[in-house]
Amino acid sequence: MAVRTFTRPSSLNESLANGRLTMTGSEVNGVARSEASARESQQSFPSEAKEPLAHHTNPDSRPGITFAHQDKLPSLPIPELESSCKKYLAALKPLQSPKEHHDTIAALNDFLKSDGPLLQEKLKKYASGKANYIEQFWYDSYLNFDNPVVLNLNPFFLLEDDPTPARNNQVTRAASLVVSALSFVRAVRREELPPDTVRGQPLCMYQYSRLFGTARIPTENGCQIGQDPTSKHIVVLCHGQFYWFDVLDDNNDLIMTEKDVALNLQVIINDAAEVPIQEAAKGALGVLSTENRKVWSGLRDVLHREEGSNNSDCLNIVDSALFILCLDYTEPQTGAELCMNMLCGSSKVERGVQVGTCTNRWYDKLQIIVCKNGSAGINFEHTGVDGHTVLRFASDVYTDTILRFARTINGGAPSLWASSSPDPSKRDPESFGDVQTTPHKLEWDMVPELSTALRFAETRLADLIQQNEFATLDFPHYGKNFMTSMGFSPDAFVQMAFQAAYYGLYGRIECVYEPAMTKFFYHGRTEAIRSVTEQTVDFVRTFWGENTAAAKIEALRKACQKHTEITKDCAKAQGCDRHLYALYCIWQRAIDEDGAEAVSYSDGYDSTRPSSPDASEKVNSVVGSPNRNSILSENGSVSSSPHTPVQHMPAIFADSGWDKLNTTILSTSNCGNPSLRQFGFGPTSGDGFGIGYIIKDGSISICASSKHRQTSRFIDALETYFLEIRKLLRQLKRRGTSADKTASRAREAEDRPKAGRMKSRGRIIVADGRTQTPQTESIAESDDDGLGGCRTPPSPPFLNLNEQVAKITLHALPPTPPQSPPFSALKTVYVSSPRKSRVTIKPLSSKKCSKAVVRRIYTNAFL
Repeated sequence: MAVRTFTRPSSLNESLANGRLTMTGSEVNGVARSEASARESQQSFPSEAKEPLAHHTNPDSRPGITFAHQDKLPSLPIPELESSCKKYLAALKPLQSPKEHHDTIAALNDFLKSDGPLLQEKLKKYASGKANYIEQFWYDSYLNFDNPVVLNLNPFFLLEDDPTPARNNQVTRAASLVVSALSFVRAVRREELPPDTVRGQPLCMYQYSRLFGTARIPTENGCQIGQDPTSKHIVVLCHGQFYWFDVLDDNNDLIMTEKDVALNLQVIINDAAEVPIQEAAKGALGVLSTENRKVWSGLRDVLHREEGSNNSDCLNIVDSALFILCLDYTEPQTGAELCMNMLCGSSKVERGVQVGTCTNRWYDKLQIIVCKNGSAGINFEHTGVDGHTVLRFASDVYTDTILRFARTINGGAPSLWASSSPDPSKRDPESFGDVQTTPHKLEWDMVPELSTALRFAETRLADLIQQNEFATLDFPHYGKNFMTSMGFSPDAFVQMAFQAAYYGLYGRIECVYEPAMTKFFYHGRTEAIRSVTEQTVDFVRTFWGENTAAAKIEALRKACQKHTEITKDCAKAQGCDRHLYALYCIWQRAIDEDGAEAVSYSDGYDSTRPSSPDASEKVNSVVGSPNRNSILSENGSVSSSPHTPVQHMPAIFADSGWDKLNTTILSTSNCGNPSLRQFGFGPTSGDGFGIGYIIKDGSISICASSKHRQTSRFIDALETYFLEIRKLLRQLKRRGTSADKTASRAREAEDRPKAGRMKSRGRIIVADGRTQTPQTESIAESDDDGLGGCRTPPSPPFLNLNEQVAKITLHALPPTPPQSPPFSALKTVYVSSPRKSRVTIKPLSSKKCSKAVVRRIYTNAFL
């Protein structure tokens, strides 16, 4: 059996510094980092390189475009401290009672006068010579996460079916996706993949270099990211059994045609079927990748106990594979079942043995999952890559499968790639080099320790799956086109829907998280959009109150405009979350380096306590604060001054507002395009929802998950809201209210009932002579209904924060206002028609529901 060594970088900084395309500092070869220099570098390439689809017959494609602009991208800026504090207060204000907000202002004033400036200087010193001040902290926050990655970290994409029905069988679809994925790998490795751009500005492409041949490796002290940059094989999972074969040569050219891959896959399916599924499940070692990370680390030590053993070789082959292909034997029917299958697999116990697809996964790597009926999706390890990167991979793979099939019909059909591999069927087999194209089955030595661990891991995984539920909404009645025609940002429009639907069900305003992409900057990842604002609170209360359509839509416009304003700020890396998190990490490092094993704080805070009262409840975050036992892998560190150690907890982090803002109830992410049916992830808190959504031209797709919090009812509330808000918009457009103040009021006046008017005056006649009778508006009407071109009102002037927020450094605080009753003490009775019915509000009992207080930070950065 051929075995390849799997390399594990000892530190992130070392791997970054050794990379040809990962320069640091403000200048590269004398050229300053800037958006202009990055754009100029990208535009220096010919159109054949930038747009290969239009020049697929060009034999002289120019390599090097993928990372050409990389070293000229601007560095991620460190925001001003006072600016971040203002934004932090603004994000918290709508979530707090007056007393809570008063206390937060006091904590922030203290922070700005004492610890804040010191930590800001330490952060600047740490970032000196680095192009990205948050990168190491960001990696550590993922890699120090101890809980299972399944349902907690890994997101999924559900691809649209192949448009050719005959190709929607498992083997054909899987083979097609594999060949397209390998073409993408080739384009990345040959640096022929055109860079992502937004309005001509190139984005950071570094994440693509971490997408293939990569695995998350658990250790006793956190995880590491390992990568084999020369990997040329894939691993196939079927009925929990492992197979592998080579697919690339040393030049990264494909060595197998789609028919060859299909033949291998059919052979694997036939072989796996010979073992009864109950027996196969007992050796499904992929389940171990769903364990707690420290437990999984110990089990890997068992596998590697004897160097060169069969188990050690098998593990190396799995770790170093380009990606995992999972062939499931099930055929999920509903949208919710499909989403669950792509995110965590199904749990099905027969005769006491787990036979669900949850045993057919390996969660530490990129996985392509194909069901028996051809439904396909992607589940990916999230540490090194964000949703935006995997979305490009998914959409290019989906596009290539269609174009490649088109070329079998018309040889002149275009190709997505600047150049293609030589036809493997016409090559001399000797040119392939040392490869193994015949499938090999990995035979694990199931020692008693592994058998016992697998059984316990499976039962724990089954429990975890049973604790979560999923519901989907494929809303076909309108989408991006209608929203923009009404003058709204589509993302802001949908974000308001989440808040309105939640408020309609629970009568509460809760913390909402949405990531904004910051890949305009070198190694940029995401910034947190805090979607709840004073404008959104005003909107949801106006919407659910007895108010006119004009008042509701006007409140919606203001809320959407504010959301768009915040989003643009975050895309420029001027949000507050990442900055304040970096300051928290700098403080934690100072504590670690000073050797402060136990520090007493005025509020009794114990820095050694877990992130939540019950460590088993730590399910809410993909990133958290590096704890005292974390291994910080970068070379060099910031030393705290022996004269001014920051050993007490800074007031901002000890304040209850810090926990409130980082306990996400509605964790949302907008990621998708027409190649996807659904996108989603698990809930990030025990009493919250995980909401992935895709806004298409004429539809909206939403996948919601929760730990049994009436997920289907929440989805129904969203659908009702979408229909109701469209009705209000159409009503205003027809009647010419505030949306168009120049319109005539004649029709509106005619619609009103007139007292004393005789019914015998006649009947209304339409063109064909039939009587016109009132009809209920059909939800199947055209999306835009001829209402396109609605004028977008000018953006309002910047809404300043109140005087307390604008002047954070006030020396004297106003008197503490009396604490008002929390709105969470009210219960809202949901009504299906918010426009016509009054919302009844009743007090709940005094008994409070327990809620896990979680201190993990920045949930689900999926953009």
